[in-house]
Amino acid sequence: MDSYDKFQELINNHPSGAPKSKAFHDILRILFTEQEIQVALTMSFKNKSVEDIAKAANLSMEETSRILETMADKTIIYCREKDGRKTYALVPTIPGLFEFPFMPGGGTPEAERLGKLWEEYHAEAMGLAFCGNPTPLMRVIPVEKSLESVTTVHPYEEVADFVEKAPYIAVTNCACRVSVGKCDKPKEVCMIFGPFGEFLVQRRHARHVTKAEAMEVLNIAEKAGLVHTSNNSTDRAGLICNCCPCCCTVLRGRTQLNHPHAFSPSRFEAKVNRDECTGCSVCADERCPMGAIEMNDDSAFVLVDNCIGCGLCVSGCPTSAISLVQRELIPEIPATVQELGAKVLMEKGKLEGYLSIMQK
Repeated sequence: MDSYDKFQELINNHPSGAPKSKAFHDILRILFTEQEIQVALTMSFKNKSVEDIAKAANLSMEETSRILETMADKTIIYCREKDGRKTYALVPTIPGLFEFPFMPGGGTPEAERLGKLWEEYHAEAMGLAFCGNPTPLMRVIPVEKSLESVTTVHPYEEVADFVEKAPYIAVTNCACRVSVGKCDKPKEVCMIFGPFGEFLVQRRHARHVTKAEAMEVLNIAEKAGLVHTSNNSTDRAGLICNCCPCCCTVLRGRTQLNHPHAFSPSRFEAKVNRDECTGCSVCADERCPMGAIEMNDDSAFVLVDNCIGCGLCVSGCPTSAISLVQRELIPEIPATVQELGAKVLMEKGKLEGYLSIMQK
């Protein structure tokens, strides 16, 4: 077993997963040099000082710092600076090793090669590994305009609340559309909040935006028919992805891989007022990303089992004939990011392995 195989086994203990595959082995060899992978093997998903990493890697402080900074510039590890002191941690496959290197926009031979390998890896193993078993890591958030007629809305269901509470907001390119490139939907519409957003801006992989600018980005995504998704917990949002069904890892878990727990739908489903529907078919032909709306006798009909509650049909209906209503069976959402991670790790049988890494 070489160093790259050992690293694959290490990060496979994360809730996101990293199943063994030749494609992933090739990806790691593009992203990491042999010296970098040796240093990465001493690291954890918990931030560690240069001193601790240097000692574990049996390297000088100067050499270790140089290697860590090179990896951080490539965004294949995470760096956080606080009070003038830098600490470093591993990043998972998603979000991390897959997304971050594509955020500058691609367009290089290396990015093209990586895109093909990640696509192969997604179809072969990674797509299903990222799905829930059964708890999903990601969930759908309804577009803001679709909630106007809803009586009760919780803060964790409103993207505006996510933006308002975010301590720092970075906007960057959708890695999925950069790497897969199957549609012409807007690319610079994905948001990272907090310290990870700061890190990506510092390494020139994203740009800092105000809350007003962030809301405009969400409006652009909604108009383009992109689905808001975020981490599947109620405490805080770490990111908002704006996903298409042809390129994006989250939605393709269902549209291509047919996994029932690829992501959690919102607690709402679409309902058509047949008296108001004119049969224009905008909802079915242009807005629904899941094929959950059909035309029946010149009126829209919702296939409830396929509806993910994104609200794009509601905001796109020219006669306001569609609304969101609460589902009979409301998806359970973990209270915190930590609870989500622990639940997924237990379901996937990885809790012990993950804890051993965090104790390094």
